[in-house]
Amino acid sequence: MEPELVARYVPTFELDAAGNPIGYPVIGNTEPLRPSGSLLGTYCRLEPLTADQHASDLFEAFARRNDPSHNDPSHNDPSHNDLWTYMPHGPFASEAEFRDWVLSREAVTDPFFYAIIDVSTEKATGVASYLRIDPSARSIEVGWITFSPALKRTRVATDAMFVMMRNAFDLGYRRYEWKCNALNQVSRNAALRLGMTYEGTFRQATVVKGRNRDTAWFSILDSEWPAMRHNFENWLSESNFDPRGQQVTRLRPLGSNPQ
Repeated sequence: MEPELVARYVPTFELDAAGNPIGYPVIGNTEPLRPSGSLLGTYCRLEPLTADQHASDLFEAFARRNDPSHNDPSHNDPSHNDLWTYMPHGPFASEAEFRDWVLSREAVTDPFFYAIIDVSTEKATGVASYLRIDPSARSIEVGWITFSPALKRTRVATDAMFVMMRNAFDLGYRRYEWKCNALNQVSRNAALRLGMTYEGTFRQATVVKGRNRDTAWFSILDSEWPAMRHNFENWLSESNFDPRGQQVTRLRPLGSNPQ
């Protein structure tokens, strides 16, 4: 696993009357609202997760192997273990079991779960949530991200992540977090591609499924968001995709060179 370079921390501060360094005042005293309702993107719609609306589609999408066009049910695997390796829940042996898990999430407001709907098919193909929602600190995290094989590495997936970022900053949050198992290189790579800054790793942070988890921390700040939003909007533009749906230019994290 290639370690990312941790961003060099350069504190910003002013001095108090005694000459001690203190943080700058945070403008405004209105706490942001908590997330609620559906969110609309260019290629996706995010709906609050419910068993009646989404469990069946999601179980089917999660069970399908890496070839999403394969229609032979014998090639579906309900456990699809690589989806659940780093998750605190799953795998699910049956749709009924998965439905019970979704039901257990419906009334929870933190984490607040969304089903990711591909608007071209109107099918739910993934899940993500807001969590560690702290309006007083104006901090919010994205997590519990589970993309089906049909959703992975698509513009719909990137659009869903963009929509959740945009909504958080529009609500008034100033810090947007991403955390993952430090061994989950796919998640680490995704965070960096989306423009997150790697802040470090909390060793022995927690225990998941009876195993140690070191947690890698990433974030985006409100001061970074306007330029990042511009990058996302350019990447998600129809003009950035050829007739086969392949990207013309890659999504560029801040400070990177065009490729």
